[in-house]
Amino acid sequence: MSIVTKTGDAGTTALMFGRRVPKNHPRVEAYGTVDELNAALGLARATAAESFIRDHLFSIQKELVVLMGELCVQPEDLERYFAGGFRPVTKEMTARLDSLAKEIESLGLSFKGWATPGETKNAAALDLARTICRRAERRVFDLKDAGELPNAEILVFLNRLSDLLWLLARWAETKSHAGESR
Repeated sequence: MSIVTKTGDAGTTALMFGRRVPKNHPRVEAYGTVDELNAALGLARATAAESFIRDHLFSIQKELVVLMGELCVQPEDLERYFAGGFRPVTKEMTARLDSLAKEIESLGLSFKGWATPGETKNAAALDLARTICRRAERRVFDLKDAGELPNAEILVFLNRLSDLLWLLARWAETKSHAGESR
């Protein structure tokens, strides 16, 4: 099957189970922004010198696929989605982010006040991913506002992820200064 289907030429796209919506539908905006976040995390992973960052980002990217899958389904089709073996975003997924944030905070970060992105390529990529994550959170909140988000844990997960990405960026900066006298 070709990736070029031409079914979107009129400005609509398919959700799971064949439902078609306009390409600017809030659901498409939400999962599309999460897709941008996943791509930004790929860039951050590719620029990371530390396996600690690469490995954790790869795990997070896999969880974002779960999140995007859930967002690609209209609420009335979720039962069918889960019956098909797909899983929802869970509190356990968020707890893993919390645990990682605590671990990073215990590593002795050095930062003062507001961070200015760009000290290292990897930290800048992480900060870019953080800002995209915040935008994704706003897009998902639009779904919640419209009564189209049955699983509020998605918002919690994205909120924790943006905090974690900020910490990872600061940790990458701290690691880049290891051994320097400041």
